[in-house]
Amino acid sequence: MIERFIKNELKLKQWRRFKKNRLAVLSAIIVLIVTVLSLSAEIWANSKPVMMSYKGSIYFPAIKHYHPSVFDKATEDIVTDYRLLNIKENGWAIWPLIKWDPYESNKSVAEYPSSPTTDNWLGTDEGGRDVMSRLLYGYRYSLAYAMLVWVITTIIAIILGGVMGYAGGTVDIIGQRVVEVISSVPFLFVLIMLVSVFKPGLFMLVVLTAFFGWIFMSSYVRGEFLRNRKKEFVEAARAMGAGHTRIIFAHILPNSIGPVITFAPFIIATYITSLAGLDYLGLGLPPPTPSWGELLSQAQQYFSIAWWLAVFPSLALFFTLVLLSLIGDGVRDALDPR
Repeated sequence: MIERFIKNELKLKQWRRFKKNRLAVLSAIIVLIVTVLSLSAEIWANSKPVMMSYKGSIYFPAIKHYHPSVFDKATEDIVTDYRLLNIKENGWAIWPLIKWDPYESNKSVAEYPSSPTTDNWLGTDEGGRDVMSRLLYGYRYSLAYAMLVWVITTIIAIILGGVMGYAGGTVDIIGQRVVEVISSVPFLFVLIMLVSVFKPGLFMLVVLTAFFGWIFMSSYVRGEFLRNRKKEFVEAARAMGAGHTRIIFAHILPNSIGPVITFAPFIIATYITSLAGLDYLGLGLPPPTPSWGELLSQAQQYFSIAWWLAVFPSLALFFTLVLLSLIGDGVRDALDPR
């Protein structure tokens, strides 16, 4: 009971220290808002109404697919073009703030890429697709990639680093040699070879990055396990007859998780940058998937005539990294016992 009270009191103090860092709190709120907006992007950026009434019936086209025959349209297409429906004469509609799907071209402009207008607030790319819509949807893929890689690498790092640190001796020596071999493999060259053979996708990129990404964090976990396994509370638990499983999960791991939490925002920011770099080189997500790196790649081709392709994706990437770094600083200060 006393031990649980002390742990809860420590967590409360850490949370209070984090809240004192106003920049970190504000950054966390902004990141949370942008994440929610991106995950619900179909409501904010779409070529379909969020909600509509047509001939007395209510529809939700942004989140549900309706065949054109539902609206008495005799066509061979399986996708309904809601702009061609006489919605005003047959009901009403609530449209998203950005009336463009990330894969849809604006055919009303003379040439692509086109500069920012009232129709396309941040302009269009080389395919006439709305830049703002692609930025919003692209954040979703960047965050999904970064979070998946972080979760997988963290689990692998805790398991392998914990085993090496807790066992020590021969297990630690062999494990460190394996880590050195894997860390010496040129990740980019391996990725180029695999992409040339297989069709790249989000799952493939996550697996490849996670295969090489756990090494950095495993060294910190290993060091924490090496340090904590000889501490007095571990020796006391061992003297009381606690088994290896209880010692690891109840005593060593909770006191070794600090670096994992502290580095999390910085690592997530690194993976977001990595995906942007891979997409920029054409080694990332397959086109026409919305991607910040792909927009920056287009900016290089049209830099003299399409400044918006360089400015807006760069700003989105810059502010995302800054916000995550500020959150990381706040977490680091909150977990610092000094």
